[in-house]
Amino acid sequence: MTRIWHRAGKIVNTAQALNVQTLARAAIVAVALAAAVASLHGQPAAGGSAVDQVFAAWTTATPGCAVGVSVRGKTTLTRAYGMANLEHEVRNRPDTIFESGSLSKQFTAAAVLLLARDGKLSLDDPVRKYIPEVPDYGAPLTIRHMLNHSSGLRDWGSVAGIGGWPRTTRAYTHAHVLDIVSRQRALNFPSGTRYSYSNSGYNLAAILVARVSGMSFAEFSHQRIFGPLGMTRTSWRDDHRRVVKDRAVAYSAEGGTYRTLMPFEDVHGNGGLLTTVGDLLTWNYNFASHVIGDGAFVREQETAGRFNDGRAHGYALGLTVGTRHGLREVSHSGSTAGYRAHLTRFPDQQVSVAVLCNVSTGNATQSADAVAELYLSGHAKPTPPVEPTHQMTAAEADAATGMFRNVVTGEAMNVSRADDGVRVDRVPYVASSGSRFINQSGDAWEVQADGSARLIDQYGSVDTFQRVSTATPTTSELAELAGAYVSDDAETTFVASVEDGALVLKRRPDTVIKLTPTYKDAFSGALGAVVFRRGGTALEFSLVQDRVWDMRFTRRGAATNAQP
Repeated sequence: MTRIWHRAGKIVNTAQALNVQTLARAAIVAVALAAAVASLHGQPAAGGSAVDQVFAAWTTATPGCAVGVSVRGKTTLTRAYGMANLEHEVRNRPDTIFESGSLSKQFTAAAVLLLARDGKLSLDDPVRKYIPEVPDYGAPLTIRHMLNHSSGLRDWGSVAGIGGWPRTTRAYTHAHVLDIVSRQRALNFPSGTRYSYSNSGYNLAAILVARVSGMSFAEFSHQRIFGPLGMTRTSWRDDHRRVVKDRAVAYSAEGGTYRTLMPFEDVHGNGGLLTTVGDLLTWNYNFASHVIGDGAFVREQETAGRFNDGRAHGYALGLTVGTRHGLREVSHSGSTAGYRAHLTRFPDQQVSVAVLCNVSTGNATQSADAVAELYLSGHAKPTPPVEPTHQMTAAEADAATGMFRNVVTGEAMNVSRADDGVRVDRVPYVASSGSRFINQSGDAWEVQADGSARLIDQYGSVDTFQRVSTATPTTSELAELAGAYVSDDAETTFVASVEDGALVLKRRPDTVIKLTPTYKDAFSGALGAVVFRRGGTALEFSLVQDRVWDMRFTRRGAATNAQP
């Protein structure tokens, strides 16, 4: 689904881009321009004062972030802000160790690439050759599919959350990942046909590296990547109970107060990299110095993936590739529990920026982008905003807006009127004709003559939508849907019942989720979209999330007062 790509990849997130521009304008003052020019000649920014402004919110009363910048392989700035531990009043330092979330994926992909270069596997091998626990879905599911998020594998963490145990609530291991993946009777889509961000593929990749290499994934990473590069403060969080000296505690920000929010799990490869901004800059420089691998190795990791039909997308092997302000950019963000991270590199300018934060409101991506702009002054070419080229009539606006249903997943999407176009799932699109609207990223919303519509992303992936009418079901109509619904995939049961005129889903021990009607037999709620399907003798509902597109729950009996 195109909407999922909006949420998963920063390069097409228009709202985030606008926030970044606002933040950067606030940070770029006259002194910053002079400092940035000096930095591009290998000199440190004058006192880092402009960079300090980007992180001004973090003080001795808050958690915070660390930032590092390198130019042409030379570290020109490292800074730290806020506290690594609020209880013991320990400050963050430039060499403080943070967890880097999904930023870690590029290291996992690199490990697999090294084994491929050793001749021990091919990226186009079927995953089941090495991990037979993965179900046979009747079509090839390859290692490459997993690494560029076109596998269709459901995200195991999302499945665990549906079952009532989201990540950070249970100490998950790779054995849990294998167990969850092995139970999934379906993929989100046939492998290689679409994009859906999935941690499952990267956990399986870490398991694969261990099985093929004959050593733990952590040991392989140390011997082949961290050690040779001199990344002495980097390791995998393969045992969350291990004491790690100089590690920052992660926090959530809730109502102006901070609470610890640590990743109490042992799964890694998808995330779980413990590192510093300095070590990340060392890693980024390897893409130019080739201590690990060579030019061919780098090109393969940086090459955007392709679907089975040859269409490219913006995700390579653990890296997002694209352009920003007219400059080629290679980057990845990360988020695990209360940690936030971002690592970006502009290869042609040889500028790298790393930001690691230990608070859920850290905004590492926005901060890294703002710092990068300081060091790219004079090189960046601001992208002009997309302007409307057509003035919509009232009839055209009526045809383009309303509620639409994704024909594949059943998920409802609202399209509303905007001054110069429409908002598709809250993202602004401007009118280029009476039936076509485009956004800042190059995605298009097209209204068809039969009243249906298509959402086409910048890479050519198409989602088709049908117009639907909003629903206001009666209590008796809601009661028809009551009963206990079971999914073996999620190993859980939901009981649907009517309470105070609304349909609710209950899950043991005390979860109650109110469902809001969208169109006939379709609802939205805290779990995502819930679409009831009345086919044959069984009644089912389909649960749709960003990373789980169609998980079926089958009714095992109708009883309005049943308990889960």
